[in-house]
Amino acid sequence: MKISRIMWYAGTVFTTLAMLAASTTAAAQQQARTPHVRTYADSTRAERQRAANIKSFRGVAVKLNTTPFALQNAFENARAANPKLSRGNFIAANVLADNLGARHPNITALAILSSLQNGRNMGQTLQSLGLSGAEAKQARRAADRDTKDADKQIKNADKRAKEADKCAKEADKRARKAAHDNQ
Repeated sequence: MKISRIMWYAGTVFTTLAMLAASTTAAAQQQARTPHVRTYADSTRAERQRAANIKSFRGVAVKLNTTPFALQNAFENARAANPKLSRGNFIAANVLADNLGARHPNITALAILSSLQNGRNMGQTLQSLGLSGAEAKQARRAADRDTKDADKQIKNADKRAKEADKCAKEADKRARKAAHDNQ
C-alpha cells in the first residue's frame, strides 16, 4: 500500500511538472513568434503605404514629365532632410519650380525645399526668391489648380479603364454563354 501511494504521488508530481514545462515551452514559443508577426505586419503596412504614395504621385508625375517612382524617391530624400515636410508642400515646390523656372531661373524645387526647411512658408519662400506677394499668391493658386487638374485627369482615366474592363468582362461572359448555348 505504501508503494502504491508513493507511486501515485510521484505520478502526480511528474504529471504536474510535465504540464508546467509544456505550458512554459508553449508560452516561450508564442513569444518567440510574436515579434516576427509584428515585423511582417509592419513591413506589409509600410509597403502598402509606399504603394499608395506612389499611386498618389501619378497625376503630378505626368505634369512634371517624370515617373511616380522618381517623385516618391525624391520625396523620401527631401523628407529625410526635412522631417516636417508635407507631401503637399513637396508637390507644390516641384509644380511651382516647373511653372516658374523658365521666367525665374533662381526658382527651383531645391531652392524652395531648402527655404521651407529653414521654417518659411510657401509665400515667404517665393517672395525671398524674387516674386512679389501678389505674384506668389497667383503662382501658388496656379500650382494648386494644375495639381488638381492632373489628379482629376488620372482619376478620369482610371474610371474609363475600369468601365472598359467591366465591358470587356461582360462581353466575354456573353460570348461564353453563346458558345455554351450553341453546343
